[in-house]
Amino acid sequence: MENFWTSNKTIKGLRHFVLVNEMKEKGNITFLMVSVLDSEINLKTNYEELINSGNWHKGWINLSKHKSITEEYLNYKSINKGEGIDEMFINEDSLFNIS
Repeated sequence: MENFWTSNKTIKGLRHFVLVNEMKEKGNITFLMVSVLDSEINLKTNYEELINSGNWHKGWINLSKHKSITEEYLNYKSINKGEGIDEMFINEDSLFNIS
């Protein structure tokens, strides 16, 4: 599975994400995606959404700064100062597990 993805629409103002975990939940595959620029911006998605929805592009698309970091992100950060995830659990088989 490709680890680097670009969202076709912004997610909290950002578009470049890394797939850090692949999990099975209730028989479905779920992916944990984390923003390349801000680990507080993360989401869970499923195979259908990631591969077949047309909302994601495999790899990173070279975008201008104002298209990859939007005003939405600046607004989100000004409202949510210090709020975010406390911990992120990386599976042992994740490429991003460095322990």
